[in-house]
Amino acid sequence: MDENNLNNINETNNSSNSTTSNLSSNFQNSNNDSNQVFEAKTISQESSNSNTYTNVNSNTTSTYQPNTSSGTTYNAYSTSQKKKKKNEGAGFTKTVLLPFACGILGAGLVVGTCFGVPDIRNNLLSGYTVTDEGSTSSPNTEQISLLDYSDTAVGVAQKVLPSIVGINVTYSVNSIFYSGGTAKAQGSGVIISEDGYILTNNHVVNSSSSSSYYELGKASKITVTLNNDDTEYEAKIVGTDEQTDLAVIKIEKDGLTAAELGDSDSVQVGEFCMAIGNNLGLGTTVTDGIVSAVNRTVTDEDGNSYVAIQTNAAINSGNSGGALVNSKGQVIGINTLKVSGDGVEGVGFAIPINSTKDITEQLIEYQKVKRPYLGIGGIDVDEDMAKQYNLTIGVYVKTLENFGAAERAGVKVGDVITKVDGKEIENMDELNEIKNSKEIGDKITLTIWRNGKTQDIEVTIQEQP
Repeated sequence: MDENNLNNINETNNSSNSTTSNLSSNFQNSNNDSNQVFEAKTISQESSNSNTYTNVNSNTTSTYQPNTSSGTTYNAYSTSQKKKKKNEGAGFTKTVLLPFACGILGAGLVVGTCFGVPDIRNNLLSGYTVTDEGSTSSPNTEQISLLDYSDTAVGVAQKVLPSIVGINVTYSVNSIFYSGGTAKAQGSGVIISEDGYILTNNHVVNSSSSSSYYELGKASKITVTLNNDDTEYEAKIVGTDEQTDLAVIKIEKDGLTAAELGDSDSVQVGEFCMAIGNNLGLGTTVTDGIVSAVNRTVTDEDGNSYVAIQTNAAINSGNSGGALVNSKGQVIGINTLKVSGDGVEGVGFAIPINSTKDITEQLIEYQKVKRPYLGIGGIDVDEDMAKQYNLTIGVYVKTLENFGAAERAGVKVGDVITKVDGKEIENMDELNEIKNSKEIGDKITLTIWRNGKTQDIEVTIQEQP
């Protein structure tokens, strides 16, 4: 029974109770705009089968004054409208209640028949999704299985772990307090060939850490430990590149498991990833997370800037040079940096693996990275500076490398480079972007502003020394 019916019943009971205890000798019923006069008789004067009416019409109001001096109990009834009341009740039943009940019964039979026949039921329900919004009848206590997630992580770890190594480095230390000292550091690496080539970070094997009290030299000894192998294999540096913070080292061992490299250009924000490396020197450690951002420009403590993948997978000291992998067990990045400090959690960065491929090939072949070079040191000139110093917007040539490409072509200190190959530039970043798209030996045209006049100078790009 719903709440409205309960309220109606309560109101009916209250009216009935009031009629018994507080009934007056007469009252008027405003229902149907007609006046009804009710007589009050004692129960002893009324026959036992007389009808008692309780009016629950919301438009009816009644006034009465009780007479309780004689202690007589009263019952109210209609004398002139009893028959009319019965006829009205019967008419309401025939005209409203009976058709309504028949309609409900018929609808129920139709629906029951439809859903009782499989073909009809399937056709009715096909293409529809039932959702229950706002239902609080019973909480969903069904357990959600994490088996697929767990199996993915286990499979990735088993595939990649044989390709991850721990790196131990010994540095020579020069200090004002003593000489001939050593320092040790730890990092990680990724096996990229079966014959022992390993990709890692430059700062793992070629630290530039120093202070007013000490200075670290180059690594004096590098050893590598393989997964599930306590043997320390001595490694040598093949090549390093400070600008990209990458390095390649090699151990003399064959039959290694090379990591499968993925496509970092297809990495999406939110996708599953795992960081694997020699975390805090504890040995090979796996942490999981997601890709938090892509194409994030970061700058390391040495001032080198590069584009990186951001992740919330835990990256700690010792993870540098390790692998960031996807759900297929493919390496999508080389872990290199983390943001640390009060209130900072889960902000780590990896060098996209696609950007390492050409660097790795050059480090193995040339022991360095060959880059195009102009030999220009410049200052960005914006509109305010141009007005202040009577210059024009572009790159002000502050220094020139002796016998460098730009100097040999005729560029002078004080010139302002306004265009490169016909494209307007406003800063060194734009100049370098165009230069880096060229090959060593290519020619490039610089439009310069000198003493209020512009001219074009053709420069042959050199290899960066």
